[in-house]
Amino acid sequence: MGQVGAFLEHGRVVHRLRPVEERTRDFNQLYIEVAEEEHRVQASRCMMCGVAFCQAGISFGGARPSGCPLHNLIPEWNDLVWKGRWGEAAARLALTNPFPEFTGRVCPALCEAACNLGTVEGEPTAIHDTELAISDFEWTHGGPARFAAASASAGRVAVVGSGPAGLACAWELARRGFNVDVWERDDRAGGLLMYGIPQMKLEKRIVERRIRLMEELGITFHLGADACDPDIAECIARGSDAVVIATGAREARTLNVPGIDASGVYQALEYLSATTRAHLDGTPEPISAKGKDVVVIGGGDTGNDCLGTAVRQGARSVRQLEVLPEPPGARAADNPWPEWPGIKRTDYGQEEAIELMEGEMRRWSCDTVRIEVDAEGAARGVTVADLRWEGGAPERVAGSEETLPAQLVLIACGFTGPERGVFEALGCTFSHPEARSPRPLAIGTSHRCAREDSGDSRDTHAGESRASTAKPVFTCGDARSGASLVVSAIADALACADEVARALSHRASATIE
Repeated sequence: MGQVGAFLEHGRVVHRLRPVEERTRDFNQLYIEVAEEEHRVQASRCMMCGVAFCQAGISFGGARPSGCPLHNLIPEWNDLVWKGRWGEAAARLALTNPFPEFTGRVCPALCEAACNLGTVEGEPTAIHDTELAISDFEWTHGGPARFAAASASAGRVAVVGSGPAGLACAWELARRGFNVDVWERDDRAGGLLMYGIPQMKLEKRIVERRIRLMEELGITFHLGADACDPDIAECIARGSDAVVIATGAREARTLNVPGIDASGVYQALEYLSATTRAHLDGTPEPISAKGKDVVVIGGGDTGNDCLGTAVRQGARSVRQLEVLPEPPGARAADNPWPEWPGIKRTDYGQEEAIELMEGEMRRWSCDTVRIEVDAEGAARGVTVADLRWEGGAPERVAGSEETLPAQLVLIACGFTGPERGVFEALGCTFSHPEARSPRPLAIGTSHRCAREDSGDSRDTHAGESRASTAKPVFTCGDARSGASLVVSAIADALACADEVARALSHRASATIE
């Protein structure tokens, strides 16, 4: 349990962000890590509580679970790190988390919010930093444990999508002895990890390193292959014993306001992806904030990433709008520990934008009325109005309209669910087919999708957009449950892989529990 009483002797010490004036000049890693000895000291603060909420992953009805959705054995590997047994700590972490190099960088640390020490002067154990330190140690000393490639006669599973869920499902199925093909429509594997999360939060060499290892272990990646294409869907279905759809929740939520189609208005993910792709390809950024007034509509993590990217591109000004009321500075009475704390936070991009604007640039309880458009059809401003939330439902405040200058408007309002094209191409049914972006219909509570065909195969006609074979189709991650966290997508993917492995147990070349 670490060093007895260490939490009384040592305070919380974690990585620190590089100074704003330094880090906004580049897209390099945001933070400076602590030394190895400090990691050991921080791990020693763990009390190995009787009820370790840090690893519980329990939902108390809030937007986020309390503790780690992967159920990482946190007290155990904290103890091993404190004792300097880093290799054993890495092996312990690998039992629950296949990709700690990702979660150690981009997870909001649900574990720390649920740490018992967080109730005492707000100083939880530095779990997030310790997890990343364990992963970095492992990669420095040979990398994750390898497993044997599947035999040619083993079952073959196609995974559509190479984001966190797709990669996790592919890794686990390959580890269990299946041949795995990953199908990705982009030019690089990684999905959200590659093109949705900015370079400064997750360096792309980290993603590429994992992809290389997966290829070495026999996992095949098919890039530039859109499974919405009936011919590709047919190829996927015919060449596999099962298909897993892990395409994420990519159907972006937009605004139904005048001027939304103006030049200079983009979805946040389009903007972030274009920027990352340009940096990787060494080409000019196709969407640039340089010298422009930027308005980001949406107050979440993606909106924050847009702010940080716009500041680095040289924006003249940046503002962030949020329709919901301003969160409290401390937990409300109806938000007790160990629930995720619904409090006001200032992330790296917001911190940078506040410094650029010389003061708070966020605006809460703010409704977008319209996008102002110039004579050439380009955005020139955003007209907003204040909202009153007293009655529980928003109501515009009369006479509060104001126009903010904006030549670049970024919509970061979240996602409504998965794009339905892949599901349709593979013959899956939907819970509410009339909806704009319906959810795939699962069989019972499993990850398996209901199919429109009931037999092993069915007749098809020329131009039909569904695979002709009736191989079982599963779905996981955000494509199944809606937009969530990377760690939640990985956890769901591992559960899906287990279900697929059990369904195809007669085709695996090895069974690894």
